[in-house]
Amino acid sequence: MKYIMFEDFSGEALPILFPNRIGFLEFREQIPYTKVLSAGYVQIRSEGISCHGECKELNTETRLEDSGIIREKLDAAES
Repeated sequence: MKYIMFEDFSGEALPILFPNRIGFLEFREQIPYTKVLSAGYVQIRSEGISCHGECKELNTETRLEDSGIIREKLDAAES
């Protein structure tokens, strides 16, 4: 899967995950948040969440904290 980490209107990091078949720019155009913090690829497995790669179209790459942010958001959604 791909992801883009946006800064939402309150200044919080907000990851949005989407299928590989959708382009980064194509997806970016649909989202109203102005600031992209990072983007790349995410793998969700039983061992955990792993982010990697870069997005040349958005001139950004993954950050060390991205996996943790995505994990926190998914955990909160399950609660």
